[in-house]
Amino acid sequence: MGNHTTVSTFLPWGFSSFPDLQSLLFVMIFFSRVTILAANVSIMVTIKLSHSLHTSMFFFLCGLSFPENCTTMAIIPRMLVDLLSDSKTISLPECATQMFFFFGSAANNCFIMAAMSYDYYTAIHNPLHYRILMTHKICSQFIMASWMVGFLVFLCVIIIVFNLSFCDSNIIQHFFCDISPVVCLACDYTSRQERAIFVLSAFVLVGSFVFITMSYVFIVSTVVKMPSAQGKDKAFSTCSSQLTVVCIHYGFAGFVYLRPRDRDSLREDMLMAVTFTVLTPLLSPIVYSLRNKEMQMALRKVLGKTDTLISQMVNKRTLDI
Repeated sequence: MGNHTTVSTFLPWGFSSFPDLQSLLFVMIFFSRVTILAANVSIMVTIKLSHSLHTSMFFFLCGLSFPENCTTMAIIPRMLVDLLSDSKTISLPECATQMFFFFGSAANNCFIMAAMSYDYYTAIHNPLHYRILMTHKICSQFIMASWMVGFLVFLCVIIIVFNLSFCDSNIIQHFFCDISPVVCLACDYTSRQERAIFVLSAFVLVGSFVFITMSYVFIVSTVVKMPSAQGKDKAFSTCSSQLTVVCIHYGFAGFVYLRPRDRDSLREDMLMAVTFTVLTPLLSPIVYSLRNKEMQMALRKVLGKTDTLISQMVNKRTLDI
């Protein structure tokens, strides 16, 4: 922390702007959180238990489900507490921790989606050597690199933000410790620091998006050369789920974090951030599950086995009584 910081706590003011909607927001966000957790855990458990899904594509999907949970875990529990509490203050270390885990996990999502696009490209462009090129070890290295780079980038951002001096208002015009509302409270925030944060954020968002775009350009150029119409349909069907999630994720993230902003746009940014932090993690597992027949079949089998197991346990307890 900087030596001149006089503010010791922040007050996230976001949902206080809607006093009549506090209870409704709590119920909606709570059930969204439960659904996100259930959907992502279901995907991870299904992939773990289904040997037919032990491929690199589903390994990356499992790797994507975990940080999706982490991003919501960094934000939503605190958000729910604030909706029910009169005291909404958060200390600077807590604010820094929340910001670090939210943006680190979100950056990890971006890099894993980039790795998934490369995996799709390899499967379509070089199917004969696919299992050699995308081994479990290589996929694990991609996942580890995504975590390391994502958190390292936003560790640099956190260091920049929390070395600023906060000596004016402590009211954050947001429902969590987002970067822009926090730096707006600093007394010594300069264009140099603004550029540094923008470049680091752009490296994650734009860098991964460019890589994904290039991968899909090569994928499309390969698919259109396929002689079989059935092969083309299968290839596009495999990629369509990720393209849908990419458009949702990067569309909202780019609008919130890369466009020019000012203090008057904070309320608009907050409303968009609700969508980004709640709706996107909710849609991702649904899209991947609904658009993939292998996942649907495996999910039905796992749910069927779970239902059978629960019924047997209930019947056993009934007999014991």
